Amino acid sequence: MPDNSRFHLAQLNIAALRFPLDDPRVADFVAALEPINALADAAPGFVWRLVGEGSDDATGLRPFGPDVIVNLTVWEGAEALWDYVYRSGHLEVMRRRREWFQRHAEAHLAMWWVPAGHVPSLAEAAERLELLCAEGPSPRAFTFTSSYTAEEARAADPALADRSGAGPAGAGRAGAGQASSAAV
Repeated sequence: MPDNSRFHLAQLNIAALRFPLDDPRVADFVAALEPINALADAAPGFVWRLVGEGSDDATGLRPFGPDVIVNLTVWEGAEALWDYVYRSGHLEVMRRRREWFQRHAEAHLAMWWVPAGHVPSLAEAAERLELLCAEGPSPRAFTFTSSYTAEEARAADPALADRSGAGPAGAGRAGAGQASSAAV
C-alpha cells in the first residue's frame, strides 16, 4: 500500500465579488473572515493558507482580477478539507455566497496533490485552475466531484513522485506567495 502521508492536498478557489469589500452589502462576509479563518486554522488536517503581506487573510491579493478574491490552502487530505468546508461553521457562510459573489461561468475550484512540505504559489494554483478549465478533471487538477488519490496523481506525474521526499509541512499561516485562507 502506498504511503500517501507524503502528500498533501492543495486547493484554490476564486470568487468574483458582487460589490467592493468596503460596501455594506458584503459586511457580513467581511465580518466572518476572521472567525472562519480561525476555524480553518484549528481544523483537523489543516496545513497552510495564503495570506497577503501584513494581513490575516488573502482578500487583498487579486491575481485573477480586481474584483476576484482568492483562497489557497493545503490540507492533509480530501476528507479533512471536506469536513471543514461542509461539516463546520464554514458551511453557514458558504450558503450565503450568492449574496456576496457572482455565479461562476467557468471552474472556480481546483484541487491537486503536492508533496508534504510544498507550499504552492499563486502561479502554480492558477496553472492548475487553467488546466482544469482546458482539459477537465485529471489527477493533476480536479474537484470534489471528480477527485483523484495521491497515488493516482503520482502515477500520472512522475515529477510529483520525484519531489515527494520532502518532510511534513509545518501547520499555520504564511505570508503572500506562501499560504493561509478563508474558503469562499
